[in-house]
Amino acid sequence: MIQADAGGNNGYRPRMWKYELQQLCNDTGLSITVCHYPSGASKWNPIEHRLFSQISRNWAGQPLRTLDIILGYIRGTTTSTGLKVEAVLDERVYEKGITISQKEMSRLNITRQCQRFGDSASRVCQGQAEGAYLARRAHWLPP
Repeated sequence: MIQADAGGNNGYRPRMWKYELQQLCNDTGLSITVCHYPSGASKWNPIEHRLFSQISRNWAGQPLRTLDIILGYIRGTTTSTGLKVEAVLDERVYEKGITISQKEMSRLNITRQCQRFGDSASRVCQGQAEGAYLARRAHWLPP
């Protein structure tokens, strides 16, 4: 299960999010349930409290002048209960303005479920049969 905020690039409306979720299901063979937090409810997200708060405490009062310094503080975040954070810098350059057509959207194997998570319904994405694979698009260009 993926728990995601309802806004931004991983919201329940962006086509690219759904398209790439389908690609993940196809590539792994997994059936993935996605539950979006209702708008304005990201405060319920356990990552906000359990991870980001610890990172913020670790680098509090420190000048974050370079990516190496930032990554060092993130990687150095630990707790007495066993939290250890791993972080890597993604240096890929992502192509902008990619659109997913209605035809491509109609091929997705994503269904809306009646199960409720907060105030928003969940969606289930399942892998597609070999013959129904969607053409993979290049979404990034090597540096």
